[in-house]
Amino acid sequence: MHIRYSALLLSALLLSADVYPCSAYLLPEVPQVSVSNPWKGKKVAFLGDSITDKAHVGTTKNYWQYLSEMLGLEPVVYGINGHQWNGVLEQAGKLQAEQGGDVDAILIFAGTNDFNDGVPLGEWYVEKEESVEVSGPKQEVRKRRMLQTDDRTFRGRINRVLSYLKTNYPTKQIILLTPIHRGYAKFGDNNIQPDESYPNRIGLYVDEYVEVIKEAANVWAVPVIDLNSISGLYPVIDSHTRYFHKEDTDRLHPNADGHYRMAKALMYQLLAYPADFE
Repeated sequence: MHIRYSALLLSALLLSADVYPCSAYLLPEVPQVSVSNPWKGKKVAFLGDSITDKAHVGTTKNYWQYLSEMLGLEPVVYGINGHQWNGVLEQAGKLQAEQGGDVDAILIFAGTNDFNDGVPLGEWYVEKEESVEVSGPKQEVRKRRMLQTDDRTFRGRINRVLSYLKTNYPTKQIILLTPIHRGYAKFGDNNIQPDESYPNRIGLYVDEYVEVIKEAANVWAVPVIDLNSISGLYPVIDSHTRYFHKEDTDRLHPNADGHYRMAKALMYQLLAYPADFE
């Protein structure tokens, strides 16, 4: 009797309740986002060392060739095997002599040879006291910092290169790339390079040179793409030798697979930057 009463009461409640039609919840349409490619058809100069050299050191295909296919850019290559940042200044001069202003962007991928040669880091600036006009007007003696351009230091070399490029290419995009991780390499009895777990002859690790290039972003108002991290290349681990020239004697130069990996990482980064400022 009690069960029957409960059932009747439940039926009455259901009948008295307002009934609303059930409609399916429609998700908003997701807009299709198309990423434009600002690098298509742009002439891009590549400066640097052996990894950029047209001689294909340790590889059959370079990262800038892959970038040409991925982004449709036109590469003009000036990188030279063994060059340090003081050599990049020579490359910049050759770029100016041969191309003039007929280039849209300049990418610089260098620094690992400066580390290997034990180039001191140096400072970005030197200071001296000078008289300067201030409100009043009046003259006041203050410290003034000026860019240090000592070619014997890493920061001085970078300052010289970027001063030259900023002067001669004020409307062009200039982008720096950090060196990738370093593995062991032996190119002969007089050219043996330990992996990055060892410092260079002046006691500095390669990380410190990478950090200096990152600092240049704010010193010189240029983008820096940290290829040291985003490429994912790590030759000190045996499983990553698949990306390098020779497992036993050259974990310094990426092979074609390594260059492809660098290029793919670079492609996504470059799409975030304008290829020119026109």
